[in-house]
Amino acid sequence: MTSDAHLNELGEFLKARRSELSPREVGLPETGGRRRVAGLRREEVALLTAISTDYYTRLEQGRIQPSASVLAALARVLHLEGDQRDYLFGLAGKEAGGPRRRTVQKVQPQLQRLLDDLTATPGMVTGRRMDVLAWNPLAAALMTDFSKIPEKQRNYVRVLFTDPEVRALYADWETNARMCVSHLRMQAAQYPDDPRLAALVGELSVQDANFREWWGGHHVASRSLGTKVFHHPVVGELVLDWATLTCSTDSEQELLIWTAEPGTPSYDGLRFLASWAATHIGQAGADAVG
Repeated sequence: MTSDAHLNELGEFLKARRSELSPREVGLPETGGRRRVAGLRREEVALLTAISTDYYTRLEQGRIQPSASVLAALARVLHLEGDQRDYLFGLAGKEAGGPRRRTVQKVQPQLQRLLDDLTATPGMVTGRRMDVLAWNPLAAALMTDFSKIPEKQRNYVRVLFTDPEVRALYADWETNARMCVSHLRMQAAQYPDDPRLAALVGELSVQDANFREWWGGHHVASRSLGTKVFHHPVVGELVLDWATLTCSTDSEQELLIWTAEPGTPSYDGLRFLASWAATHIGQAGADAVG
């Protein structure tokens, strides 16, 4: 077949495979309404693959050459294995092995030392995909004890959407969650070949209707600083300013800190929380899988 013929066949193959799957089989809620065609809709496949509906539509129309990472995500979403997966990659002229694995990301020593010195300030280091790479005891006391979360699940966005106790901490959870989704959108554009990012988006799209809607909105934003109000179960209301500091030796790593205005109840609350953390939470800090 010619290149165009290969792409046309790729589109027909994708269309046939999605017609064989129901929303329930991929973890999406059943809407109950009658569908015009059998199987998944184009927008549902696009959502779970972390690509735009327009991009996926052009794939089915044979108008675009997909990358290996997109093919890998499509194979996962459409439950393609063995010969079917090989056939998918073959039609696109790609090796079925997929994109090269990225190196494991570990917290930079300079950031770890700085984090260790923050005894009265909550702080944590995030990396690619907003994975939590390290934290101090006060951050664990403020948000959650990250040491109790498996390393591969230790992600700020995942915790924000899936942990009810963390969700309840934020007086304005929706604004914070929307901002995180927008920031994750920017990372998806910066790292289109990151399979773990695609898997995270697919997982949260299945589990949370809000994430699914906001991700589909394609809004983007970068984080820098701001103010958040916490309803903490130990110290009550905390009004905290937050800021991110980018590591000079690894721009993918950021130190996120929360501070309070001296002389305010929130300032006193942080100090009480630090005292509480000293007896309830041990020294924390961990490397996440990159």
